[in-house]
This record gives sequence, structure tokens and C-alpha cells, in this order.
Amino acid sequence: MQPSAPSPSHRPALPATTAPVLVAVGHGSRDPRARAALARLLTRVRELRPGLDVRLAHIELNAPLLDETLAGLAAEEHEAGTGAGAVLVPLLLAPGHHVTHDLPAALAAVPGLRARVADPLGPHPLLVEALAGRLAEAGWTPADSASAATGVVLASAGSRDPRSAATLRRIAADLGERLGTPGAPVPVISAHTSAAAPTVPEAVAALAARGRHRVAVASCFTAPGLFAARAAAHAPWIAADPLGAHPALARLVLHRYDRARTGRPTTPARELAAI
Repeated sequence: MQPSAPSPSHRPALPATTAPVLVAVGHGSRDPRARAALARLLTRVRELRPGLDVRLAHIELNAPLLDETLAGLAAEEHEAGTGAGAVLVPLLLAPGHHVTHDLPAALAAVPGLRARVADPLGPHPLLVEALAGRLAEAGWTPADSASAATGVVLASAGSRDPRSAATLRRIAADLGERLGTPGAPVPVISAHTSAAAPTVPEAVAALAARGRHRVAVASCFTAPGLFAARAAAHAPWIAADPLGAHPALARLVLHRYDRARTGRPTTPARELAAI
């Protein structure tokens, strides 16, 4: 008698030999909580995609640095005689100098490594889901969504790249739709802690001039740091935590990875599904 085929739950896992390495690239911070927050985020990513080689790198300030990580990957591929390459997923919210210059320059320095750069995290509905989730954790309620006294400042680091400002304005508009009621979005103003206007205090004042005195600050940062703390300090009401290891952000990282390596979104529906 031929032995029966193993049930799906008992079949041995196939080795992940063809998927490119996912290199998640953070900015880097002197705040020791930042690296820990990104490590927790990548733990969630690995849980969603068992077997995928996921590594963390930083543009500056924290180890491992991106150039060292890429050089190490190139050396591994050279020693093995083959390799699946890599996809760099920026843990950054919008286009800017780091995404458009620093990451491509880092790849150009290791021409032997087959790799590509994914889009930044924003804009995307999963990012808005994470922002809304952090606001809810800070105290935002359905009653606040219907109130004529509430408003939100979407705080980010800022960039001189006009594409970055446009992206953040779109994220702000999408967040307003998400928080509001049908036909009545919550006013959300994109503001910055450096390099661009308006500042967070200026955005708070603009909302107050419209009668919105109950202002929350949504933290459009992937990890704690100086800029996130500076933005939260200007909150007249509640301030959300940075996005960190929010489950929706982990799904978004995989979505950007899949899109970059295949040219189309192939992230399984279970990973993209809302919480």
C-alpha cells in the first residue's frame, strides 16, 4: 500500500531560496528606542512571511549601516556563486533625498548585487489605518470624529522635496476621510518639524482659527526620536505614538516589497486584510 500524502499542515516547509532579501531601511536615530521599535516591526514582518530573509539597515547613526549591509549581501552572493538579490524597503513615509538619492547611491556602490528600491510607505490605505489606530490608542473616539471642535495635525519630519509635501498632504486628506463621517471628513493639516512649513504650532493655530480647539497630533514617524517628541510636545490635546510595530505597517512593508520585486502587488490577502 502506498503511503498517504502528508496533510498540508504536516508537509515540510519549502526552503525560501528564490525570494530576494528584504532590507528594511530606517533613517537612524540617537534615541535608543528607535532601533528597538524597528526591530519589533520586522519581527511582525517575519511572522507574516515565515522563511523570508528580513534584515534591518540604517542610513546613518545606527548599526548596521546600509552600506555595510549591502556589502555583506554582495559578499554572501559572491561566496555562494548565486543569490536572489535584495529589495530595499524605505521605512520612510514620503519621497525625499534619502529615497531618491541616498538609497540608489548605496546600491550603485555595490554593482555586483542585484537589488532595487521599493516605494516609500506613503501614501497607502494601510498607512492611514496605522495612523488612525495610533490615534485611537491615544484617546480618539467616534464622538471626536463627529465633533465640530476637533482637528488633527499630521506631524512629519519634513523635506525640501516638493513631492514629499504633496505626498504628506494626500496622507492628511486620506486620514481626514478615515477619521470623519460620510461627507464630513475631519480637518487634518500636514505639518513638519524641520525643513518645510507649516510647523506643528502653525498648523495647530490654523485649526484653532477655524474653531477647532480640540487638536490631536498624529505621529507620521516610524519610530521614536527627537522630531517625534518635538511634535508631540506641541499637542494641545492628545498625541499619538509613532507607528512602530503597528500590524498594518508590517503588512505595508511586505506590500511594498512585493510590488518592487514583481512589478505588481502580490501580498496575500490575509496580510493586507484590515484588522
